[in-house]
Amino acid sequence: MKYIPSIDWITNYKKSWLGGDITAGLTVGVMLIPQGMAYSMLAGLPPIYGLYAVTLPLIIYALFGTSRQLAVGPVAMVCLLIASGVGQLATSGSDEYIRLAILLALMVGLIQFLMGVFRLGFLVNFLSHPVIAGFTSAAAVIIGFSQFKHLLGLKTDGENLFRIVAQLWNQLGNIHYLTFFMGLISIIMLVMVKKIHKKLPGTLLVVLLGILVVYFGGWQDAGVKIVGEIPQGLPAFGLPFIDFGLMKDLLPTALTISFVGFIESIAVAKAIQTRHKDYTLDSNQELISLGLANIVGSFFKSFPVTGGFSRTAVNDQAGAKTGLASLISAALIIFTLLFLTSWFYFLPNTVLAAIILVAVFGLIDFKEARHLWHTDKTDFMLFIAAAVATLVLGIEEGILLGITLSIALLIYRVSYPHIAELGKMTDGVTFRNIERFKEVTIDDHIIIMRFDAPLYFANLNYFRDKVLDLISKRKQTRYFILDASPVSTVDSSAMHMLVDLITELRYSGVSFLISNMIGPVRDTMTKGGVIELIGKEHCFISVFDAYEFANRNADNRFFDYATQSFIKH
Repeated sequence: MKYIPSIDWITNYKKSWLGGDITAGLTVGVMLIPQGMAYSMLAGLPPIYGLYAVTLPLIIYALFGTSRQLAVGPVAMVCLLIASGVGQLATSGSDEYIRLAILLALMVGLIQFLMGVFRLGFLVNFLSHPVIAGFTSAAAVIIGFSQFKHLLGLKTDGENLFRIVAQLWNQLGNIHYLTFFMGLISIIMLVMVKKIHKKLPGTLLVVLLGILVVYFGGWQDAGVKIVGEIPQGLPAFGLPFIDFGLMKDLLPTALTISFVGFIESIAVAKAIQTRHKDYTLDSNQELISLGLANIVGSFFKSFPVTGGFSRTAVNDQAGAKTGLASLISAALIIFTLLFLTSWFYFLPNTVLAAIILVAVFGLIDFKEARHLWHTDKTDFMLFIAAAVATLVLGIEEGILLGITLSIALLIYRVSYPHIAELGKMTDGVTFRNIERFKEVTIDDHIIIMRFDAPLYFANLNYFRDKVLDLISKRKQTRYFILDASPVSTVDSSAMHMLVDLITELRYSGVSFLISNMIGPVRDTMTKGGVIELIGKEHCFISVFDAYEFANRNADNRFFDYATQSFIKH
């Protein structure tokens, strides 16, 4: 049951869930048909591959995933990454391009599966939310501009924003106005239908209308580009094309998609799960299930897939209670592949572009940018840096820079954590930051410092410098008290530093006291001999106890520490 979570909802299925699952399954299935075809074009593949990508991957995730509402399939971000990575190795839409996109699905699946098996889901934590938001917003802009060629009836190549814009600008005189008119009307309809009711299948409505207008109006003869012939039938089983040289070239793209796809999937799964308390999410099992979905999908002509925001939200709003909803959606797609593909012959490309444009506009996170500007300027700069890097350098470069910035900021914040000097409040028991509480009092003979981070090799010099700096500002210091309540770990390098620091302070006539140590820190420092050096009588449960001890003994004559040996060798 742990490795096949669906057994739980299958064996405990309630009749009351069936109606919601059927409704949600049909609603999302109807949504996936045009969306899958649109995103397949975005990825540089023929539309039929979008339908292949929402059959077996959807079924595999429903059986092995821990979220009961997540709808797996193509997403705009991943499709753009496919176009960017594979487009450097082959011509978009060519047989070679298709083989590489399917190979990429296998690689992404293997990476995600192995990450899940080795419980590496925590690695995605190195991408901070501002970086993800900035990257996503910039990618949405690139996705949008990449679709203007279909919306305007023009020709562009490449996935670099400035190159796309320059090519569009140079061809403004060649706009196909009939194509543009149909695309614009499609966008307006999609927006209006969404405002009327989110459950209405707006994408299907514009697709049907577009097909009917082209078919009866003969607009394809007037220059409106259409999808054309779509193969009928289910994808045949076949081993993905394997070329280790090309796999090496695809590896950066595969790694990027593995991380970005999982982040998007787990983010929406967590958001939906908060409204459903009858199951729990397991991030490592999510990696395994997404990996299996991509691996199995690659044997049936699927390109990389992941959980999507829009269709998962629709799935939940339509009443999905279990993975049965996804199985019903997949059944509808299979039925379409078997009997309905000929109906999409006259589907205009501009309608598919309109679907993508409306979908990705919501990914541009203006609200988050404003929020960060008002609450955290550092995170706002991270947001901007990730967005600008993605726009200027490209998708993969943007995400790599984002990861680098996230890790750099993490290292900086841990290496230079917050430190507070504490003073006694008027109640005589509580101690607070002297810079935040003006009513506190301080004793010239006693310094109390709180260190708000683990104490380890990266910040030990910062810790030492702060201690000595505080003492240098108080010429009459007799006792230094460390409030260790926020210190979760102390490594061997930090213990060596503490030994040297405590000895140095004793030579200068300052006693080192420590309070509020948690158990693991106390155990580590005991084994390292630091507690013996400090003296158990100088270790206290609370800052108040340490302060009272120091206050009682502050005026005592000092022992000449220079004649003593405190370190046992």
